[in-house]
Amino acid sequence: VQLQASGGGLVQAGGSLRLSCAASRNIFSLNHIGWYRQAPGKERELVADITGLGITKYAESVKGRFTISRNGLKNTLNLQMNSLTSDDTAVYYCLIESQWGQGTLVTVSS
Repeated sequence: VQLQASGGGLVQAGGSLRLSCAASRNIFSLNHIGWYRQAPGKERELVADITGLGITKYAESVKGRFTISRNGLKNTLNLQMNSLTSDDTAVYYCLIESQWGQGTLVTVSS
């Protein structure tokens, strides 16, 4: 599967961004597709994951602020990020079937 991530950018603290990962084929029924992030000097970490049944899992630090979803018609994996803080600054990657997207940079200014 080929992936193209988009939606990153610069936002002020408290703001919102929506990331999207476009896949080259249908991803709706796949298990454990998700978003990860890597901040400078830190290891890559799971942000959110969704199963083929739509069961979601979130990192504690983003619960209540981020929402992962997938669109079966557009073959996209999305991440709605609200109430952003400087701690959310990182490169965000989608992961689908062991394939990483190219990463999209999110910078939150305080």
